Amino acid sequence: MSLHPMAGKPATQDMLINVARLISDYYSLLPSVEIAQQRVSFGTSGHRGCASLMTFNDIHIAAISQALVEYRAANDITGPIFIGMDTHALSEAAMTTCIEVLVANHVDIVIQANNGFTPTPVISHCILDYNKSRNSGFADGIVITPSHNPPSDGGFKYNSPHGGPADSNVTNHIQKRANEIIASGGQQVRRITITKAMQSSQVTQTDFATAYIKDLDQVVSMSAIADAKLKLGTDPLGGSGIYYWDRIADQYNLNIEVVNNKVDQQFSFMHCDKDGKIRMDCSSSSAMAGLIKLKDNFDLAFGNDPDFDRHGIVTPSAGLMDPNNYLAVTINYLYQHRPQWSSDMQVGKTLVSSSMIDRVCSSLGREVKEMPVGFKWFVEGLNAQTIGFAGEESAGGIFLRHNGTPWATDKDGFIMCLLAAEMTAVVGEDPSQQYQKLTQAHGTPCYTRIDVAATLEQKNALSSMTTDVVKTTRLAGERIINVQTHAPGNNAAIGGVKVSTENGWFAARPSGTENVYKIYAESFCGETHLQQLVKEAEELVASVLEKS
Repeated sequence: MSLHPMAGKPATQDMLINVARLISDYYSLLPSVEIAQQRVSFGTSGHRGCASLMTFNDIHIAAISQALVEYRAANDITGPIFIGMDTHALSEAAMTTCIEVLVANHVDIVIQANNGFTPTPVISHCILDYNKSRNSGFADGIVITPSHNPPSDGGFKYNSPHGGPADSNVTNHIQKRANEIIASGGQQVRRITITKAMQSSQVTQTDFATAYIKDLDQVVSMSAIADAKLKLGTDPLGGSGIYYWDRIADQYNLNIEVVNNKVDQQFSFMHCDKDGKIRMDCSSSSAMAGLIKLKDNFDLAFGNDPDFDRHGIVTPSAGLMDPNNYLAVTINYLYQHRPQWSSDMQVGKTLVSSSMIDRVCSSLGREVKEMPVGFKWFVEGLNAQTIGFAGEESAGGIFLRHNGTPWATDKDGFIMCLLAAEMTAVVGEDPSQQYQKLTQAHGTPCYTRIDVAATLEQKNALSSMTTDVVKTTRLAGERIINVQTHAPGNNAAIGGVKVSTENGWFAARPSGTENVYKIYAESFCGETHLQQLVKEAEELVASVLEKS
């Protein structure tokens, strides 16, 4: 996909959302489950949508919250729900709806004091900490966020008592029940006013940040960063962790400069993404253009998306790192610098992440656990301490504490950024320089991901592909050695297809969070070979869509 003329340029006034109209639409518009696009739909990371499109409205959140209450009761989850929200305009409205319903149903909740923001990884860490050594009364969590999606969007994620994203069985149950509630006009929803709810003894306000920041040295070598006296820069992209960085710097005596400390529901300070839209994607060089321009001011800089479960690493030597490249460096470092981790601890990766990871793991003698897209697939291995690190190509990762116990079971942008500083301090080279050494040992891959707008019908057609859609035995001049519709790590369906040769592969699948399908491709034979892979992938997708 060619870059939009506005890619990497500051957003203009005419691109900004009307926040008042969006909130009005949230409360006034009534979606219908008779229209597929207006139903509750949990993708790879919760339910997302826009109030103005009737895909994220008050009734959606009320119904989801009521369905969650019923699910908890049926599964004897009786502890508190830890709830966090990000800085999107719809998040606070959805938070209000959620509180009104949960408290009316006599559920204890814990929220950030003073209506503050809470990052996704902080909620996950809090759940694990609360449930540790418990035999009953387990807590779970909600994060109200559409992640990096545009300012007009809202999102609702449910984290189970294991700390990570709820698995498909759970979300499918909640989704089905929520749509039944909406179809009935919301009659089964129990609800009180937000004023009464906030006065209830069931609501506890706390400062989530204190315990999280205090524990950071259990997972990252904060003293190594401090001793190296690195000059660090960070752009929170107006997200939920914006006030954490100064406190982290004070707690551990780090030199961190927050280059943008604005919270703005229009995200007017953003540079446009590659498609010309405002999207807070910290893995996009277009969206991160502001921080990239400052790269020479710091030994290392980093950014995060609004709920802080993703990371973007900016180095003086190369600018914004490709997420795959950073994952490979991270794995190479961690499995050589965590002596308390067991020698048979595996590496978790998604099926569409770079094969450089496989080559690095082979050199380290570590087994790769390859899963479908979605972080929920890594939760079991992290909690069982059989996976030390898990990551995905879209700039999300998590790893265990120094002692080999779980830190969180959701993606954590904070520790992935701080680990880049630890690696720089310990190795004496920034992560980009460390990646160059990996290419000398394992080859240089060319990787791309293409997003194409798609209807619900097209997404359904692609998600139901079987191996039979591949009619040839060769791909980009090489013999096909594998056609996959299920991940080898757990045999779960990938919702698409992946075709591999000795030196390259492509995968095609619909997005679980946006109205697009994605084509991923990678070649160890250069850019020309990569483009041939993409061309043949596009031809395959076109043939599938023609028949749908």
